[in-house]
Amino acid sequence: MNRTINIQYPESLANSLRLSGKDFESEIKTSSLVKLFELGKVSSGMAARVLGLSRIEFLELLSKYNVSVFGAYDINDLKEDIENA
Repeated sequence: MNRTINIQYPESLANSLRLSGKDFESEIKTSSLVKLFELGKVSSGMAARVLGLSRIEFLELLSKYNVSVFGAYDINDLKEDIENA
């Protein structure tokens, strides 16, 4: 089942980013999913599906937002993986 989120925003916000209403709404959706991925709340596959992208396309999109493809995976996770290898 799909759900819809309605967000009220002043038109000036979209205008300040030089985006049309539709492009601004797309940017909000995309940036929200990128942030959720970065925080480790959603997988890259789930974010890609919601955005209608392939997983590879989503991972490539992350660079536009300066987000690592490893998301919430940090140096401590890497050290733990090395110790467990």
